[in-house]
Amino acid sequence: MTDSTPSHSQTDLAPQSRSIRRLAVFACALFAIVIGQLQQLINLGQSPAEFSADSDATLKVVGWAFAIWGPIYLGLAIYAVRQVLPRTPESEMIRSFGWPSVLALLGIGWWILAAAWDLEVVTIVLIFGALIVLLIPLLRKADATRALSRGDRDRWMTVWPLAALAGWLTVAAPVNLLTVATGNGDLPTVLPPTAWALLAVVAAAALGLFVTWRTRVLAYPLPIAWGLLGVFVAEQDKGNVLLAFGALVTLLVVLGGALTIVFGLRPGRTTSAG
Repeated sequence: MTDSTPSHSQTDLAPQSRSIRRLAVFACALFAIVIGQLQQLINLGQSPAEFSADSDATLKVVGWAFAIWGPIYLGLAIYAVRQVLPRTPESEMIRSFGWPSVLALLGIGWWILAAAWDLEVVTIVLIFGALIVLLIPLLRKADATRALSRGDRDRWMTVWPLAALAGWLTVAAPVNLLTVATGNGDLPTVLPPTAWALLAVVAAAALGLFVTWRTRVLAYPLPIAWGLLGVFVAEQDKGNVLLAFGALVTLLVVLGGALTIVFGLRPGRTTSAG
């Protein structure tokens, strides 16, 4: 007869692995937040703004839109600090998002260095990688997320910060890709540049609505809408009316669709909004 009772060493391993995960989250969040400031302080290579502006003829986001990193970093700091507080209980959300968030935080931190050194292909891999590793737990745990109460701390201090980061990356990743492709002359000529930009805008909006429909988390589509507003303003300034108003239409679709999904504007329907 096989003894299925876990050994004492296996029992002791669980708290230790949790501590390692939580410390890794905290350390990687600190790295992701500090590296951008350090890069500018020591003038290491080109800034993210300089990298983004280098070849943004196809798809551009106005400069002030990147101020969204302030609230995103604040949310990530709250998420990370909560991880290391001794009274923070283990939960399904903390456990499921832990290691994926480590990879995402490393990705956005390393992206700063890759952009500084003009490692263009590396920036694409990092930004899409960071987005994907966040989308996986967001979608896998969509049912559990919808079941969280409005006042649940996991909703506001775990899901919201990471969903907001994923939302912004949903816009930033295709912008990054088109910027590099444009600068290197690799943008396929089967479509004109404006058409590629519109496809990227529509794809970001469609993904935003799909993830919102699955999770009912407003933190994901709001940064997408903000990014689309940045595209509208930038492209209008450039005189690309088609792309500017295409971004405006998708912005309104994302906002209207997300609010309808999250707050359940169907008669007789109740949701755990937000």
